[in-house]
Amino acid sequence: MISAASLAASQLHAAPSTGMFLALNNALIGNKVQWPDSARLAARVGFGGIDLNLNAAMKEGLEPTRSLMESLKLRLSFCSLPVNVTGAEDVYQRGLAGLEEVAKFVSGVGCGRMMMVLPTSSETPADELRKMLKERLTAVAEILARNNCRLGLEPLGPLMFRTRAPHVFIWKTSDAVAFAKEIGPNIGIVLDSWHWHHSGSTTNDIIQAGKSRIVTIHLSDAAKMPPEDVKDNQRLLPGEGVIDLVGFFRALKQIGYEDGVSPEVLGRIPASMSAEEGAKLGLDASLAVMRKAGIAI
Repeated sequence: MISAASLAASQLHAAPSTGMFLALNNALIGNKVQWPDSARLAARVGFGGIDLNLNAAMKEGLEPTRSLMESLKLRLSFCSLPVNVTGAEDVYQRGLAGLEEVAKFVSGVGCGRMMMVLPTSSETPADELRKMLKERLTAVAEILARNNCRLGLEPLGPLMFRTRAPHVFIWKTSDAVAFAKEIGPNIGIVLDSWHWHHSGSTTNDIIQAGKSRIVTIHLSDAAKMPPEDVKDNQRLLPGEGVIDLVGFFRALKQIGYEDGVSPEVLGRIPASMSAEEGAKLGLDASLAVMRKAGIAI
């Protein structure tokens, strides 16, 4: 028979941890290891969590996925929203129809956070696009809220995204936060240090957003270069470039951010490097920057 003291101790041990945690992102391993082996790799290397591969995890099932995370002592950072909110109406409606089931799964495995990329520019005039997205995302937000899920909208900062189409939409951190607030209390942003930097956003934008509006974090660094030369796959490891990542993390600490930080160093990890080596490289660089900011995880 299990004593009351033993039961209490086991419950305490199983309680979810709080505070920031580093999550393994596929940019570090380049599809060399697939889910669920990528989760085992994350735990082996020393990550506190991993980005959720939604389709693969749903194939595994809710209980196997939840049990795997518990056994590996990993937290889940986020998954992608499985609804195309910028597509044709029938495409959007199909995604929306299946969202309830997906949201129940995401919440059930202990994730509760999704993300989508905001269009930076469009063939559609900005006012018209804003109206459509607000309507569609409000419907998404209601389904997610019923299932205790949040959604992060990711604005893309580099100039290259603003020049792809004639009508510029949302690309600054503060504008993305303002749009999120129009939609619902469970809508916020993906704060990506790369996009934050290239949009000219500041630490004050992070503080003004507050804990409730920052859903998840993507982390990378950038070389100093003219805006017109910046390409999205030219990212550096944290600490290798010119982004004020110490200020970035100090602002996150100030607002009490407690969720995932995913090193997304697109283009930086050599193709010849093993998945384990890439994961370790990203982990060590991220930890070093966070320590400089006074954050121990």
